[in-house]
Amino acid sequence: MATIIIPTPLRKFTNNTAKLDIPADTVGAAIQRLSEDFPDLKKHLLDDLGQIRTFLNIFVGDDDIRDLQQGETPLPTHATLSIVPAIAGGIAEDVIFSKAELARYNRHIIIPEFGLKAQKKLKAAKVLVIGSGGLGSPVLLYLAAAGVGTIGIVDFDRVDDSNLQRQVLFGVESVGQPKVEAAKRRLEALNPHITIRTYDTQINAQNALDIIRDYDVVADGTDNFPTRYLVNDACVLLGKTNVYASIFQFEGQVSVFNYRNADGEPGPNYRDLYPTPPPPGLVPSCAEGGVLGVLPGIIGSMQASEVIKVITGVGEPLSGRFFTFDARTFETRTFNIKRRENNPINGKNPTITQLIDYEQFCDMKVVERPVQEITVQELYRWQTLGEKFQLVDVREPHEYEAANLGAELIPLATVAAHADRFARDVKVVVHCRSGVRSARAIRELEDKFGFDNLYNLKGGILAYLEEVSLEKAGVS
Repeated sequence: MATIIIPTPLRKFTNNTAKLDIPADTVGAAIQRLSEDFPDLKKHLLDDLGQIRTFLNIFVGDDDIRDLQQGETPLPTHATLSIVPAIAGGIAEDVIFSKAELARYNRHIIIPEFGLKAQKKLKAAKVLVIGSGGLGSPVLLYLAAAGVGTIGIVDFDRVDDSNLQRQVLFGVESVGQPKVEAAKRRLEALNPHITIRTYDTQINAQNALDIIRDYDVVADGTDNFPTRYLVNDACVLLGKTNVYASIFQFEGQVSVFNYRNADGEPGPNYRDLYPTPPPPGLVPSCAEGGVLGVLPGIIGSMQASEVIKVITGVGEPLSGRFFTFDARTFETRTFNIKRRENNPINGKNPTITQLIDYEQFCDMKVVERPVQEITVQELYRWQTLGEKFQLVDVREPHEYEAANLGAELIPLATVAAHADRFARDVKVVVHCRSGVRSARAIRELEDKFGFDNLYNLKGGILAYLEEVSLEKAGVS
C-alpha cells in the first residue's frame, strides 16, 4: 500500500483529495491504478503510449524515480509517492473571460484576497443545488451572479403561489410551472455566461450517485430527513463536499460536510452530527410548521458564501463547525463538531457501503402519495350535464374574493376542523390556485377521516379559468 501525494493543480481531478492510499507494488502500477480510479486524471499523468508525462516528476520518499528504476521502481510497505508537476505560477490558461465577463465580475476581481485567480476557479467549478425552494432560491441566484460556470438544479416540484412568500427565484408568472424550468430561465436571464443543467426528477437512491458524481460541490437545500441522509451518504461515497443548510420557523443552521483539508483528511459529515433522524412528526416541515419568509434568504446567502469559499479556497469553510441563527433574537452560535469513530458510513468500522432505503431508515415518505384527480374539462362536463357533486375551495378568503368558481370556501388550515362539511355521499372536487394545496387537503382528509370520494382539480382555478374560457369560446 502506497500513499500518493496529489499536487494542488491535479486535485480537481481527485475530488479535492490531497492524499490517496493505493494498493500497488511498483510506481507504474500505482500510477495505473490512480488513472483507473480517476479517469479524468489519466491524460495528465500518462501520454498516448502509457508513459509518465515528462512535465511530471515522481518521487518515492525523497528519491526521484529517474534515479531508480522508473516505473518499475518497487514500493516498500507504507511508501510515500509524490507527484510534482512543473508550476510556472498563476492559474490554468484554459479558463478565459470575455470583456463582458471581466466587467461583470470586476467587484470580485479587485478584491486583493480574491482576484482573477479565484474568479477563474468559480468559472471552472460545477455546483449541484438540490432543491430550488426557500434555500435553493438565494443559493442559485448568488452562485449564478458570482459566475459559477456550471450549475445543476435538482427539483421535481412545481411552483405554487404559497412558495412566493420566500422563494424569491420565482414570480407569479411561474406558478404551475416545473421549478427547474422556471429557475433555468431566471438564472440565464441573470447571467448568460454560465451553463445551467436541470434534473426535473426526485433524487433517490437509484439516481443520486449518477447525478452527483459530475459535480465538484453539492449544496443541500432539501426539506426532509430521508433526502438529507441520502445526499450526505452519496457525497461521502463519492468524496464530494456537501454544503448544508436548514431552516424552520425562525431558526437556521449552516455547516460544511465532508470537506477535505490540505492533507486530504475529510471533515465531519451529517451522520457525525446526527447519527439518526428524529421520530416522524417531531420536527414539522416548513409546509406544516411555517417559516419566516426572510429567513431562507439569510441562511441561503450564508450557504452560497460557503460554496464560494470551498471552490476558491478563499477564507475558512465551516468544516468542523456548526452555525445556528435565531431571527427572533438575532443570536448566533457556532459549535465545534468532529468525526465519530462509530459513523456508519466512514467511521472506524463502516456498515454502509452503498445507498440504502432512506424512507425506511427515517420511517417517513419523501414524496406524498398521489390523489384522485379530475381535469378541468371533466369538471366542466359535470357542470353542464348537471351531475351531482360538491365543489370546495381551500384557498384563503382574499383569494376567493378576487376570483372563484362558486365553491364552498374552506381554507386549507381549517380543513381538518371542518371535515364534517365535506360530503360523503357524492363526489367532492377540491381545488386551490394550482392544485398543490388542494392535494394536501385531500391527503389530510383521507388519512385522518377515511374519505374516498375526493377529487383534486388538476391545475386548479388557473387552469379552469383559462381552459374553460377557451372551450366556451369554441377554441380547441
